[in-house]
Order: sequence, then C-alpha cells, then structure tokens
Amino acid sequence: MITFEEITQESLYIAEEIINSNKSYNKMENGKETRSQKEVAQELNNNKTTSYFIKLDDTYIGLIDYFPVNPNDNYPWLGLLMIHADYQQFGFGSSAYVLFENQLQEKGVKTLRLGVLQENMRARQFWERLGFTFYETKEKHNKQIDCFEKKLTS
Repeated sequence: MITFEEITQESLYIAEEIINSNKSYNKMENGKETRSQKEVAQELNNNKTTSYFIKLDDTYIGLIDYFPVNPNDNYPWLGLLMIHADYQQFGFGSSAYVLFENQLQEKGVKTLRLGVLQENMRARQFWERLGFTFYETKEKHNKQIDCFEKKLTS
C-alpha cells in the first residue's frame, strides 16, 4: 500500500539517496549526475513547499515536493514527483500521483500545475497520460520548461 510521510531534516539522507538514484534526470536538470545533501535540503526542506516520501509499505520508494500556492500565479504546483530508479516502471509513480490528487481534491484543490523540462519526454508522456495538458513554455535557469495543468474534479 502506498502512503506519504513528511520529509524532515533527520530523514533528508533518504531523499538524497532517492534523488541521486536518478542520474539522467539530475544531469538534465543540473548538469551533474548527483546532488549534494545541501542542495537536497534547499529544495526539499524550506518554508515554501511541503515534501513527502512516497512509501510502499515500509519502504521509501520516492518523493513528492508540493507548492500549495505559487505567488507567481496563485495556483498550487507539484514541484517534483520522483521514484527511486530501482522502483521505476512498476506503476508506483502513477499510483502515488492518483493518491496525492485524491488528497488534494479532499482539501478542495481545483487545479494543479507542474513544469517539465522540455527535453524530458518521458516525464511529459507520464503527465499527459495522467490527464495534464500543456499551456505554455517558460524559461527558468536557462532551461525551457513546459507548463502543464490539470483540472481536478471530485
């Protein structure tokens, strides 16, 4: 069964392991295959987003970083959904997203947005299969980001 557990300062080392298992994504996003513990902490342990582990029973298999309200557009954003490389291609990412979406709907969230690196076709296809639609391209840190959104219905 998939559940979520909030990431804490004490558990950041687990998040670092999950992130660093995805070398090709890290290279695409940051130009290097791994991220330091400091970089992981800056991304996941801040006062702007809420970060959760994705757990399969008692095993940490991934993470979600969620931005409840982006001040640039006043929409909630999913900053990251990442599954450990060893657990990819088993449907866990889709299952985790559906569970997360259901929790957002229960909280009254009507729309969710996210960004995908333009060259990350695998992620684009994943999000499109889950019902997200492209609405614009933006530049961030000299990278082209395709922006997607999904209207959530209860």
